[in-house]
Amino acid sequence: MSEPDRTRDPDDADRIPVRSSLDLPPEAAAPLVGAADENLIALEAALAADIHVRGNTVTLSGTPADVALAERVIGELVTLVRRGQQLGPDAVRRTVGMLTNGLSDSPAEVLSLDILSRRGKTIRPKTLNQKRYVDAIDANTIVFGIGPAGTGKTYLAMAKAVQALQTKQVTRIILTRPAVEAGERLGFLPGTLHEKIDPYLRPLHDALHDMMDPEAIPKLMQAGVIEVAPLAYMRGRAQPLSTKVLTLGGFRRIGDVKVGDAVIGSDGRPTEVLGVYPQGFKDIVRVTTQDGATTLCSTDHLWSVYTRDDRRRGKEPRVLAAKEMIGNLRAAHYHRYELPILAEPVAFDASPVPLDPYALGLMIGDGCMSGVTTPSFTTADPELVEAIVTAIPGIVAHRKSDIDYVLNRITSPGEVLTIENPVTHAMRVLGLWGTRSPTKFVPEEYLYNSADVRLALLQGLLDSDGGPVSQAGRTCRVQYTTVSDQLRDDVLFLVQSLGGVAYSRTRAAEGRKPGHARGRDVEYRYDAHVIDIRLPTGYAPFRLRRKAAKYSENIPKAPRRYIESIEPAGAAEAVCIRVAAADSLYVTEDFLLTHNTLNDAFIILDEAQNTTAEQMKMFLTRLGFGSKIVVTGDVTQVDLPGGARSGLAAVAEILDDIDDIHFARLDSSDVVRHRLVSDIVDAYGRFEAERSGDAGIGNRAQRRAAQHRVQRR
Repeated sequence: MSEPDRTRDPDDADRIPVRSSLDLPPEAAAPLVGAADENLIALEAALAADIHVRGNTVTLSGTPADVALAERVIGELVTLVRRGQQLGPDAVRRTVGMLTNGLSDSPAEVLSLDILSRRGKTIRPKTLNQKRYVDAIDANTIVFGIGPAGTGKTYLAMAKAVQALQTKQVTRIILTRPAVEAGERLGFLPGTLHEKIDPYLRPLHDALHDMMDPEAIPKLMQAGVIEVAPLAYMRGRAQPLSTKVLTLGGFRRIGDVKVGDAVIGSDGRPTEVLGVYPQGFKDIVRVTTQDGATTLCSTDHLWSVYTRDDRRRGKEPRVLAAKEMIGNLRAAHYHRYELPILAEPVAFDASPVPLDPYALGLMIGDGCMSGVTTPSFTTADPELVEAIVTAIPGIVAHRKSDIDYVLNRITSPGEVLTIENPVTHAMRVLGLWGTRSPTKFVPEEYLYNSADVRLALLQGLLDSDGGPVSQAGRTCRVQYTTVSDQLRDDVLFLVQSLGGVAYSRTRAAEGRKPGHARGRDVEYRYDAHVIDIRLPTGYAPFRLRRKAAKYSENIPKAPRRYIESIEPAGAAEAVCIRVAAADSLYVTEDFLLTHNTLNDAFIILDEAQNTTAEQMKMFLTRLGFGSKIVVTGDVTQVDLPGGARSGLAAVAEILDDIDDIHFARLDSSDVVRHRLVSDIVDAYGRFEAERSGDAGIGNRAQRRAAQHRVQRR
């Protein structure tokens, strides 16, 4: 009996040639072969199996593994054709590459993912890593695309940004790059600042023109929907250090605010300060509204504004930089930009007060607290006298004339007469005793108190020295008059802190026609401040019945604020803050609402390897609600001077384990430029790996400096 042949290789069966025939759908045969057989030639070059096409039949021959791979490749290509994709040698090579690497993902799924189409050109990922990168942008708030040049990092991110804008997922696109010197100081380059910076931003402009109608882009940029700017400009959104922001303890310099402090947001409640970023000296402008409110900010500071169309269509406010609105503040006879106002009164902490707030308002308005006589009150409305007596326990009003009343303390038989009058005591505690008309004011205990206290005090002031003013064809106005500069400012504070607006003007005493009282002329001795007031709907300015009835006949419209002017104000050291409020708004001077974070935006930072760690932190903390950030760069192409470490390299170590942040890494196999680019990237990678022990590898600025030193020697 013969022995079995033990010399035969058990793997010989895997090398025995096999044949396979595939019948193609009629519509797929010609695209598969391609013009001048270009696709078939690419298939034959990329696959080890022999391929023969006759009519709609493809015959494959070769080893079982080679034939199986060819069958999968052709099947994926047929699927692409059925999905309406145009085949080319590049698609053939990429399909073979994906399947050769043993990836489980379907090449047809990768290559048929359409992102954006314009004028017959469709933008889609061309490699598996690119598809995963695009999917990550959909699934995460912050995505880092890291890889060599030509891998489509920026281009795909731009396509996703335009797609998000067109589908109304975001309201603006912000594209930025660090403007690092390319071997020369930026200041010594010829041309204007725009001409110096434009070359750094040109790739972003070019990509944008590939994806959108070129005629629409300037309009979108002018409207602030698209912003293309150097990274340094992202830092300019700031206010001077001396500018005031509102806290629960009152207005405070923004330069003194620290992380963890609380400022007042648009809902009238405290919001935490999450970031404070010194900005150095910046060009400053003064923003003034039609009601006289004003504050200072940098030219790039952000404002949330409504246009007339936004209001009519019920849209959310748009975000514009101050510089985008300069010279464009009027449309015909009306203001173009409306600012939001407080949605609710400022929620200062409630605290006890020594005198009923409504009674205090009446006394400041029509009371005599000169300090030489018993407190008195002058009014032609007995209703107000009754209100004071009711609100202040222990007093009685003795009538001295038809309009004059003395406010005496109620005494009992045998009681010590040296007990202080309750009104006198309260006025001394509040610092009001001894004040006269030009020196009256509202004590801070009432200004920084609950909304109920502030409203009651304002009602007392208006019931005494204010009133409704009606004009034919116009809504009723609320007007208040005082000769005290401080009281004018305090009334403005009260109104604005409740979410209202107030217009102040001054009537000079000099040259005014005298008044007339009791048959005699009365000369004006002080300038009079006249304040027109609009309170939010639901807030009654009067308690006095006759005034309230007149006001209710024609209630004014809701208060509105519009930007009146934006004027240069020199330069100043500035700072910006980031707050936790959902709308990123905070209260600055005169209760103006402004903000400094990018909401509902798609933000792309390109060439991020040329950011420092501090710049990267500043940029990432600009993230607002409803926004996405994509950061792209190549850590082997660093141009930072002085050997500084790239912020892109550092951030990968710092943020790698945080949810909703994704790091997508691309390599030479994802290069979508000329096929030689991939080979060049690999060649340089090998070369630099061999020199990895040399100082400065990975930083092009250091390598250039080393080369110059060698040449000088």
